[in-house]
Amino acid sequence: MAGTTPRHTDAEGVDGGVGLTALLVAASRAVETHRHDSLAQDPYAEHFVRAAPACAHWPVRIEEVPDGDDNPLWGRFARYFGLRTRVLDDFVLQSAGAGARQVVLLGAGLDTRAFRLDLPSDCVVYEIDRASVLAFKEQVLTGLSAAPEVKRVPVPVDLREDWADALTAVGFDPAAPSVWLAEGLLFYLPGPAETHLVDTVDRLTAAGSALAFEAKLEKDFLAYRDSPIYTATHRLIGIDLLHLFDKGPRPDSAGALTAKGWSTSMHTPFEFTREHGRGPLPEPNDALEGNRWVFARKLAP
Repeated sequence: MAGTTPRHTDAEGVDGGVGLTALLVAASRAVETHRHDSLAQDPYAEHFVRAAPACAHWPVRIEEVPDGDDNPLWGRFARYFGLRTRVLDDFVLQSAGAGARQVVLLGAGLDTRAFRLDLPSDCVVYEIDRASVLAFKEQVLTGLSAAPEVKRVPVPVDLREDWADALTAVGFDPAAPSVWLAEGLLFYLPGPAETHLVDTVDRLTAAGSALAFEAKLEKDFLAYRDSPIYTATHRLIGIDLLHLFDKGPRPDSAGALTAKGWSTSMHTPFEFTREHGRGPLPEPNDALEGNRWVFARKLAP
C-alpha cells in the first residue's frame, strides 16, 4: 500500500507485532463468551489463544484473573472488545438483512463471523489478511473440524499491497451491495494508507453498501501512556500498543466518505455500553476517551 512503513514482517504471523493484537482480541472474546452476561459468543476464540505459544498462559475466563473485573486489561479492556464484537456483529446482520450478500473483513485476523453469525445462506465472507495469520487460523479451525455457516473465502494479501485485485480475483463483485468491517485496524496504518484504503472501499462498493470502522481522535496518543489500560496491557502480556499505533496525523475518513456520497454516523463506545447495560464507562486518564465507532452507508447517486 502506497506510503506505508512496515511495522511487522509476514513471518511474525500472530506471535509478534500487530499480529499479536489479534490474539489479545481473541482472548478478550473468549473471556466475554464465558461471562454469565455475555454480549457476544465466540466458541473458537479460546482455541486460538491456547494454540499460540505466545499467549498459551493468558486467561480465557474472568475467573482465571486474580483481580477479576478490577483488572484493567482482562476486566475493562476485554469487556470493551466484547462490546465492540457485539456492535459490529449487529451491524453485519443488519446490513445483510438490508440486502448485502458480500461481507469483507479488512485485516480479518482471528475473526470467526463466517462460523458463528446467522447470515443468509447466499452470503459470502471474504477475509483479507496476511498469509501467515490466515494459515494459523486455518490450522486451528481445521483441528476443530469447524465448518462455516456460509461460503468463506480467505484472501491472503497484505493490506499494504494490491488487495483490491486480489479480492476481485476470488469472486468479489463491486456491482453488488457489500458490507465491510475495519475492526481495530486503521490506527495501525499511516494516514496516507488509511486514506488509500477508504478510497479503495469506495471504489469497490455499490449503492446500498455499508462500512464500519474504528477511529481514534487523539492528537497525541502518548497523552495516555500512563493510562491503566495501556500500562496493564504492556506489563501483563508485553504488548505496547502505543508503540504499534502510527504516530502521524490521522485523516478525517468519516468526512471523506460523506463527501463521496455516504451517510455517516460517529459514536463513542460508551453510548453502546449504556444501550446494552454493560461495558466500559468513562473514567479518569481514559485511553478509550478518543475511540470512535463510525458507521457509513453508501447512498444511491
